[in-house]
Amino acid sequence: MRRMHIKDIDLNLLRLFDAVYRTRNVSRAAELLDLTQPAASQGLTRLRALIQDPLFMRGAGGVQPTPKAQRLAEPVRSALATLEQALGETAAFEPASATRSFHIHMSDIGESRFLPELMVTLREQAPGVRVETRPVPREQITEALDAGRIDFAFGFLPMVKETQRSNLLKDRYVVLLREGHPFTRKRRRGKALLDALRELEFVGVRSHADTLRIVQQMKLEGRLRLVTEHFLVLPSIVRATDLAAIMPRNIAHGFEGYAVVEPEFPQRDFTVSLHWSRRFEADPGNRWMRGVIEGLFKE
Repeated sequence: MRRMHIKDIDLNLLRLFDAVYRTRNVSRAAELLDLTQPAASQGLTRLRALIQDPLFMRGAGGVQPTPKAQRLAEPVRSALATLEQALGETAAFEPASATRSFHIHMSDIGESRFLPELMVTLREQAPGVRVETRPVPREQITEALDAGRIDFAFGFLPMVKETQRSNLLKDRYVVLLREGHPFTRKRRRGKALLDALRELEFVGVRSHADTLRIVQQMKLEGRLRLVTEHFLVLPSIVRATDLAAIMPRNIAHGFEGYAVVEPEFPQRDFTVSLHWSRRFEADPGNRWMRGVIEGLFKE
């Protein structure tokens, strides 16, 4: 059997292998690399012949890697990242004169909490830099980061795997009520406070699954009176009614004229993190923006 040599491999074939491995889908890999479906299939056929292994087998919803592909995946990804880092080091990033756009996955609650302070700092340090928030379905965040469609993902994203990550701050879910709400007249703690939540009626947010998870875990679905699509309407609703809203404490304490109750919900604590792709870790602009965000928000 002829032994394969590195000179036999086209770098683009390794990029194709990495994309198929990450997406488990040849068509999606082709889109990421701006290839046609036939070109991606032909490239995969060439690589299979060189490696002398099928690499990927058809499976439910796409393809599944062979053991050989699984062994190759991390070395290939590491090699591509090293090469991109070496190439990226030649391009400097000057904040004061930069006109670059950064695309960030961020929820509406994240926008309200973090964007004001970030934009103040950018105006001082990099007035030409532009930020665009670009929400991505959670299951597509890693792929979008690796493809460069977004530069960062910001928030509580435990389902996002295989990215670089910096933990910024710890938070927990609490209950927001209007100031003077009858519920706040009694001081209760522990199990007594959890049990008393059944006295309340709630407003939930469809786009923030963890708040609804708590409602379900506490068996409070029957106490939901309103479910909205967006988070930022909650303060107005809570102020005008006796409805209660579950939200992050970090956000709740930013509102004036409200009461905050802190029941010991199951899994109430969480960490807000910044995610980015290993592919772009050494990019000077990416590195600079990470430093700005960490400097502002990292505890």
